[in-house]
Amino acid sequence: MKPKNLLPALLALGLVAGAQGAVPESDEPIKLALNEWTGQHITTRVAGEILKRMGYTVEYVTAGYYPQMQALEDNTISATLEIWSSNIGEHYDKALASGNVVELGDLGLQPVETWLYNRAAARDCPGLPDYRALNDCAQVFANAETFPKGRLVDYPADWGTSNVDRLKAFNLNYTSVPAGSEGALIAEIQGAETKGEPLLVMFWSPHWVHAVADLTPVSLPPFEAGCHDDPAVGVNPNATWDCDWARGYIKKMAWAGLAGQWPAASKLLTAYQLRNADQIPMMNAIDQEGGKLEEVVDAWLDANRAIWQPWVDAAMR
Repeated sequence: MKPKNLLPALLALGLVAGAQGAVPESDEPIKLALNEWTGQHITTRVAGEILKRMGYTVEYVTAGYYPQMQALEDNTISATLEIWSSNIGEHYDKALASGNVVELGDLGLQPVETWLYNRAAARDCPGLPDYRALNDCAQVFANAETFPKGRLVDYPADWGTSNVDRLKAFNLNYTSVPAGSEGALIAEIQGAETKGEPLLVMFWSPHWVHAVADLTPVSLPPFEAGCHDDPAVGVNPNATWDCDWARGYIKKMAWAGLAGQWPAASKLLTAYQLRNADQIPMMNAIDQEGGKLEEVVDAWLDANRAIWQPWVDAAMR
């Protein structure tokens, strides 16, 4: 009796090597870097748990932000998924130049670092977000120490700041008042939110505080290369720092052999995106509400299958 051709059935089940969706292509673990902050842990674990659901073995490896570049070159780390252009410096270019590290594209987070104002400020200074409206509302933002000048709650002094120069360049009647720490910045935001008081603050996103405070960027003149050191560049021909901060990017990077050893995983990580609106509530749930990273991420995955399943389907083709 001639045996039946079982290949179509095996292909459908993904049980034949090389068949569509036959993963894992290697039993070796994919090693994902964990850096020093909650948002990066969320970014990494979301991707890692999707890979696990695809059948891969995943290891989470604690890695220093700069040293991980060398670890990618050496293949002691397979991928790192939240690299900020604003603070990686020459390490990024050096890793790419080695030929052993590749980009996997943008993560999808939108980094913002600028002046922000709250809902009470929008109420009491209706010309916002235009930065030129701030002079009409200086006393709205003043306190006893700065009156009649407005107050910009600034980064801690030891972080460095260009806002003193920026306020002068924009001819704004404001005083830069450094906060003592990140915690002090957050306390200012939460306090203003609780009291319904206007606030102008130097801050960034993504950060968990955006889950509890509605903060909007001031519309400053867009960044132009050279405006920090050339008075001829920018809106004020007699000053430097007369533009907004540069909007950076957040990239994913991998060991160059990732696509060869784990093709579907490489496709998944390349397609993988995480939005501010996804990460910020998870950060808040962990940092402020005491949730466990693993449980918060699993809950997001269960609730958002419609977002990530298409990446998996495309990667398995």
